[in-house]
Order: sequence, then structure tokens, then C-alpha cells
Amino acid sequence: SNTQTPARMALVDVNGKIVKELGNAKGPDMDAYAIAKTEIIRIKSADGLFELPALVTWPAHYDKTKKYPMLISIYGGPNAGTVWDRWNWSPSRELLAQEGLIQVAFDHRASGQFGKAGVNYMYHDLGYWEMEDYSTMAKWFIHNAGADPARIAITGFSYGGYMTCYALTYKSDVFTYGMAGGSVVDWSLYDTHYTERYMGTPESNPEGYKKSSVLSYIGRYKGLLQIVHGTMDDNVHMQNSIQLISALEDAKKPFEMMLYPGGRHGWPYLPAKWDDFQNLKAKFIYKYLIKKPIPEGLLH
Repeated sequence: SNTQTPARMALVDVNGKIVKELGNAKGPDMDAYAIAKTEIIRIKSADGLFELPALVTWPAHYDKTKKYPMLISIYGGPNAGTVWDRWNWSPSRELLAQEGLIQVAFDHRASGQFGKAGVNYMYHDLGYWEMEDYSTMAKWFIHNAGADPARIAITGFSYGGYMTCYALTYKSDVFTYGMAGGSVVDWSLYDTHYTERYMGTPESNPEGYKKSSVLSYIGRYKGLLQIVHGTMDDNVHMQNSIQLISALEDAKKPFEMMLYPGGRHGWPYLPAKWDDFQNLKAKFIYKYLIKKPIPEGLLH
């Protein structure tokens, strides 16, 4: 498969000749549908060293002379890519394209797309280089593809939640809305096995811990952040989100918060709470990005 082609399977000989078609996920009626265009593009990093990949689903009837809200889905972190040239169509993505939303996934220099040469940038420096690359890519869409600078949203879970919170604070001059789930907000609150592999200890790298902490940039926060956490999360402990909302309250900053009782690091095994979580995100997207009432029947 690729971004334009549903998965196919075939038996192929050593010379590359197809011996037998075994299956094709593309149904006979697919060509009758106007499916939103999805493609991979590459954007040069600000320092000119990397061609950063972005997976883009363009709005239906896209016209780059118009302004569109943009939703950026990310994970971040060392050697953890999210942009792949494969078929990943979904009904929700198609609906949001019909609503005029630019939907993108970004990969930064240390995502694994560029090997160890890219990952090396993150040694003792989690957060910074990802955010530099993400903001460069977001600004490319603002200047070249009609993304509305007042409606640039970013969303992610776990490390992606960390990057979302970091974006709404450290890089709030670019990112205006965020939906963050199960987020690390300060690396001194996460387990030593992962954190110290990249960051060293707080004693050996105090500046790195301070620089990478969302809590260091509360004064820059603007826009609106939706914060979500499971109360039984034994991976990213809930103290992360609690410390974040405490700091936001002290600074008199607006935010949205939802807790999921019994939720661990994610809650798809709790169907009612999973449905509520999907509804929560859909309402946020329609209210702040699309700016219209949510369609009847869309919520779970």
C-alpha cells in the first residue's frame, strides 16, 4: 500500500514477476468516491539540514488562497516516527476533510527517519528539537498552504501529550489550541529507565531538565489546552497533569480538564469512557477549529 493505494497482497517470484494476486483491499466501488487527497510532502528544517516528512490530508475542494484550520497529530520523542507511506484511510478523517480541516502528522529530525544522526540531537535535550522542527513545519503551512494562524491545533498522547503541552507554552506564538492526553510535563516526574537514557540525571543535567519542562514556560501560555488523564495511570502518573493545572490556575490561565476514573495509560478497555473521550475531542475540534455546531448523530 501507500498513501493513495489500499493494501494488496501477491505472490512474487525472485525476479519480481507477480505469480498470483492473493488479495486486494480496494473494493469495486472505491473509484466512485471522491476521497480526500492524502500525500507525503517534505519541508526543509530551519537550519537546512533535514527534509522533514509530513503526512497531509487536504480539505475537500481545497483552495490554498483560502484560510483553513489545521490539526497536527504528533508523538515526538527519540526514534519514534509517525509518518509512513501507507494506506490509513478512516471515516473520521474523511469527515473532517469535508469540513475544511487540514489534517497533518509531522516527524522531527530525531524521529528515526534520519537515523542516529538525527536522534543524536536529543541527547540531554528532550523537547527542544522536536518543537523547533514542528514549529518550522507549521509555519510552512501557514505561509504556503493556507493554514489559519489563529487556528493551529496540535494533539497527542503520552509523549505526544508532553509535546502538546510544550507547544502551548514554549511555542505558543505558533500553536493556538491543544488536546493533550496522559502527558509528561516535567522529566523529573517520569521513570528513570527512559528519562535518564536520554536526559542523564537532574544532578548531571540541571539545565536540560529545566529547559525541557512545560512548567518552565507557564508565563508564555496562551490559546487553549484540553488536558486529559486517567486517574489510575501507572506509566505517566497523574501528578504530571495535577502539577500543570495547579501552575495554570496560579497564573490565572484558561484550560479544559477531564479525568477518567479507573483509566490507566489510555482507556480503550473502558468502552463508555473511550466513547466519552472521542466525543470530547470531536466537540473541541468543532467548537474551536471548525467553528460550527457538531453534526447531529456524530457523537457516540
